[in-house]
Amino acid sequence: MNPPSVSLSPAAQALAQHLHTELRERWALLPGETPASYTLSSARAVPVPDDLKGRRAELIVEASDLGMLRRALESDADAVAVDFDDTFSPTPQNVQAAYDALAWVTRSPKPLLARTRALYATESYLNFGGPGIAALCDLSALLAARPERPVHLYIPKLETPAEAQFWQEALLVAEQFLGLAPNTVRACLQIETFSGLMNIGAIFQRLAPRTYGLNAGRWDYVFSLTKHLGSTQKGLQRTTPLPPRSQLTMDVDAMRAYAEYLVQVCRAHGAEAIGGTASLAPDPADPQPALAAVLADKQREAAQGFTAAWAGLPELLEPVRRGFDHAKQTGTFDPGADLYQRLTSLPDPSPIAVADVQDAIGLALAVFGAWYEGRGVVVRKGRIEDTATAELARAQLWQWVQVGAVLDDGQPLTPERYRAERQGLCADPEPAARLLDTLVLSETCPDYFPHVAQQLARSGASR
Repeated sequence: MNPPSVSLSPAAQALAQHLHTELRERWALLPGETPASYTLSSARAVPVPDDLKGRRAELIVEASDLGMLRRALESDADAVAVDFDDTFSPTPQNVQAAYDALAWVTRSPKPLLARTRALYATESYLNFGGPGIAALCDLSALLAARPERPVHLYIPKLETPAEAQFWQEALLVAEQFLGLAPNTVRACLQIETFSGLMNIGAIFQRLAPRTYGLNAGRWDYVFSLTKHLGSTQKGLQRTTPLPPRSQLTMDVDAMRAYAEYLVQVCRAHGAEAIGGTASLAPDPADPQPALAAVLADKQREAAQGFTAAWAGLPELLEPVRRGFDHAKQTGTFDPGADLYQRLTSLPDPSPIAVADVQDAIGLALAVFGAWYEGRGVVVRKGRIEDTATAELARAQLWQWVQVGAVLDDGQPLTPERYRAERQGLCADPEPAARLLDTLVLSETCPDYFPHVAQQLARSGASR
């Protein structure tokens, strides 16, 4: 039986080889320093691409879900975002299916965007003097599929100016190789990490010649904030539990500050502000509550100054679009005396409900189990869950165990109590259980679970 493999089209293979030859050494130095400077630059954003002007609802689709891709291209979405990141399980079969699909996806007249995998990820089934850099492999497949009219990009999980500089260099190298003018490829930057928010001005400056907008990614951001607050140098880290996801609404002042500060930066640089994903899954028997909640969430974003957002399902396009029908910022951002303090001041929810612990465990296990099976998205309790929400769930569990969060039954969440709760939902031998235990019981909070999953796979194969 032949081992699984991934192949690129000849044009994409040539571009990927060139990018890896030129950039692998610089990639190895990432993420680089995190100076955490609020300083904004004088750089200005480029105009919104013509085919994206006036859009309000973008439909995000997992890159290897061929049926949903066809449905999306035939939908009334203002634009379609092809996703290789949070909704994508990078099995070799999925990667190959996604790369092959680009040949017909890019023939669509529908405005297209794409989100590559983040810079931390590698593609072990492609080799360019070492494992492929997943972002460069995805980028090569995307640009080679339609070089005459490049797909617009979402650049995910930016944390440092060095990462932004790497992306700018990679895109310039790709454009030169393809015979395109510099900065032909247009981008929207995802400000979905706490470090990325702290360095937002420097990150924007590096990519300003091709950047038209900034995007808020709520759950990735809270995941990053959780890691930051739980891992700050000794004596300064959070010693009380962080709120469960159900209490992290955008009405919480720290979350409102995140969204409003991002909009302020967009206005300072002349960029477009793109809101978060509508990720509720309407009950077919009674869809109105979910649709009304999506509409209210997008009306809030519109009042903050956002002009468009993602829909996670075609049936959410209409409330997302309506939410931005009359987008107009109704107030100005006042950071107060200390923006950092405001951004990090999350309420103490003590005690933590045992039900919230069980829900976080169940969510992480459900997504991890699906991810191992090649599915990046699950629908659970009326919500679309993906790797971003699973990352948040496991990081919250890690933080609660670290601080010994008191539960509403009066007992602390010790490692033993966590393990007992997890065993009640999933048996020990299961890969998802082993992965979650490793993430939650680690001394420090691991950055991204796919890295840990790869390490566990290698250690299991070596036994």
